[in-house]
This record gives sequence, C-alpha cells and structure tokens, in this order.
Amino acid sequence: MNPYLTLAIILTGVYIFGSFITNLGSAGAPRISPKEAKKRLETEKGIILLDVRTREEYNRRHIPNSTLLPLAYLSAEAGQVLPDKDAEIFAYCASGSRSTAAVRTLRKLGYTRVYNLGGIADWPYETVAGEK
Repeated sequence: MNPYLTLAIILTGVYIFGSFITNLGSAGAPRISPKEAKKRLETEKGIILLDVRTREEYNRRHIPNSTLLPLAYLSAEAGQVLPDKDAEIFAYCASGSRSTAAVRTLRKLGYTRVYNLGGIADWPYETVAGEK
C-alpha cells in the first residue's frame, strides 16, 4: 500500500476519534453544562429536560418543567414517555451517575440527541418542590 495513503488513513482516523472523544463526558455520555443547558432551555423549544431520579427525590426538588422518568423504568417506558427519538433530551439525576446511565440506555434504544446534564446538585439555578 502507498505509504502516503496509509498515513492519510491513520490521520483521518485519529481526527475522527479525537472529535468524538472531545464531546464525551464520563463513561461515554455526551455532556452539557448547566449554563449551556439553561441558555438553550430559555431560547429553544422542544428540548426535554429529563429527571431520572425517584419520584420521592423529584417531589423534594426538581428543575422546573422537567419530565420524571426514573432510571429503573427508563428502558420499559421510554417509548411511551419519549416517543420522538430525534428530540433533544437533557438528562439529570442527583449527582450524575444515573444520568450517565440514562444517556447510555437511551442511545442504545435509538435516541440520537441525548446529553448528560449531570446532577441537580450542580444546578445553580431555580428549582421547585412538589409533584408536577
């Protein structure tokens, strides 16, 4: 094989892999910061803010206008609660572990635009209490 072609293929692969890794957060879940999420939630329509904690945690404190779908029910109920697999989804939990798992699960189920917002503990903006 031509050495220049081999080098071009290798460099292209490195570039693609590097671009992919740059957008990944912990455990391969694409991240979005609270600041960026808040800005986009205020200026764009149709973004789903997904709380994957338990109902009890949600009732104690949640981000306004979020949809509750506990991680334990995500695989079974995602299709009903989140019918559009191309919708933009920002998932959050208490500390970021469950939201990482939720992003991985949703991507395996075919959702294409899912981001890990992390934990509500890192959300410096308004939260509310009570049932939706």
